[in-house]
Amino acid sequence: MKRSRDKAASELFAALYPRLAGWCRRLVDDDETAHEIASEAFTRLWARWTSVEEPRGFLYVTAANLVRDHWRKLERERRAMRRATTEAAVRPHLEQADPSVRLLVQSLPERLRAPILLHYYADMPIREVSVLTGRKEGTVKADLHAARELLRVHLRRSLDHTL
Repeated sequence: MKRSRDKAASELFAALYPRLAGWCRRLVDDDETAHEIASEAFTRLWARWTSVEEPRGFLYVTAANLVRDHWRKLERERRAMRRATTEAAVRPHLEQADPSVRLLVQSLPERLRAPILLHYYADMPIREVSVLTGRKEGTVKADLHAARELLRVHLRRSLDHTL
């Protein structure tokens, strides 16, 4: 039993780790952090191995939550850095002028961010996003539409500020 469990976990790791780590890399912009997040997602899966019905979905949702935590930590560090430097009060905030899609996705409410990350960054079909988030397909489609509209408005506003 243990040998078959270890073999299944090893095969799953070989099949999914490279893609999960690559997905995380696009979201956090750092190889080391991406590998830490992907590894942590697998560690959490391994701890719940017998109770997880959909390992791939569990990995991506866990990684998305870890990415969110990473983004929050970075934002706390940025705020602390701005407070610590007098120069920050004089200089315009860089986040407002940065039209980076990653920062814009980060600014979305969780309800909209999760479907965007799973559908567009993890290439999951709407049906799978629906199952993983526990929402109906129509709700996922509506959330994706609302998220795209918000991103469009934020991107347009960011680009207007940079001109």
